[in-house]
Amino acid sequence: MTHKILVMPGDGIGPEIVSEATRLLNALRDRFGLDAELEEAPIGGAGYDAAGEPLPAHTLKLAREADAVLLGAVGGPRYDELPWEKRPERGLLAIRSELGLFSNLRPAILYPQLASASALKPEIVGGLDIMILRELTGGAYFGKPRGIDTREDGVRQGYNTIIYSEPEIERIARSGFEIAMKRDRRLCSVDKANVLEVSQLWREVVERVAKEYPDVALSHMYVDNAAMQLVRAPKQFDVIVTENMFGDILSDAAAMLTGSIGMLPSASLDAAGKGMYEPIHGSAPDIAGQGLANPLATLLSVAMMLRYSLDEEAQAARVEAAVGQVLDNGLRTPDIWTHGCDKVGTQEMGQAVVAALSD
Repeated sequence: MTHKILVMPGDGIGPEIVSEATRLLNALRDRFGLDAELEEAPIGGAGYDAAGEPLPAHTLKLAREADAVLLGAVGGPRYDELPWEKRPERGLLAIRSELGLFSNLRPAILYPQLASASALKPEIVGGLDIMILRELTGGAYFGKPRGIDTREDGVRQGYNTIIYSEPEIERIARSGFEIAMKRDRRLCSVDKANVLEVSQLWREVVERVAKEYPDVALSHMYVDNAAMQLVRAPKQFDVIVTENMFGDILSDAAAMLTGSIGMLPSASLDAAGKGMYEPIHGSAPDIAGQGLANPLATLLSVAMMLRYSLDEEAQAARVEAAVGQVLDNGLRTPDIWTHGCDKVGTQEMGQAVVAALSD
């Protein structure tokens, strides 16, 4: 069966890094028999430029029809003055919601070749392999009421609502336990149950779901402590499951343990395993068009797509092995460069990974 893949380059460095992902997918198709059909559509600022909306109706239609979606990045300063509902980020939130992509997998893996690029000592981060599972369609980013208004005394105030239902917590918790069963069988649920009622419900539901997985060791941690522990002793974690905003923050912090946010892929999955795949970094408009962006997070996102949505494990492993080979060969984009390595640009890195693909 032909895999239908929707490619959405987006804004900033998005087109550059997605171009290398497209090169990779074409190589897998031409050299290794991947049966895939690629189609491209705009989103974010590019969607607004093309159709006046950050998520054009045609893009959403193609996304619903696709077996998997690959995204570059959205946003940039030229869109900062747009009304809130037209901002590029609204397109990203909308497609997550419309496709029901509630389970966001963000691995933080330190390649041994990049140990010196991490801000922490090698003995702290060596062998790091964490999976952060972030709930993606609830919490403060989607909760209502929300807005900015003016009180009777003339003072303006902004407000957002963190809200989660039991079924929303149950499904992300179950996803976390299922992933933990395939790893080291340790799950840490991160919340703020000492001050937030929504976190108290979160903890109660997670503990209830845990009874279905007696082989997984469950622990709880407040989010402020979790942030500290990620820096102090990150290898204590195996799988972390948490709500939307906490996961957004913690996964970016974990990214720097690996040497660069440019190394980390992500998968956002629905209940059936269909997903949208993207690097966790942003659109980096300050370096857009200069060939400086690291495409490896995007190429590793392709590997996750092959594994989780397209059931192409051999192809996924081929991509990951090629990335490892390129790092072994000493090639580095500027964000991961260290003395003694060869500094290369976006295209050179993408080409090197394609060249390293093997049986």
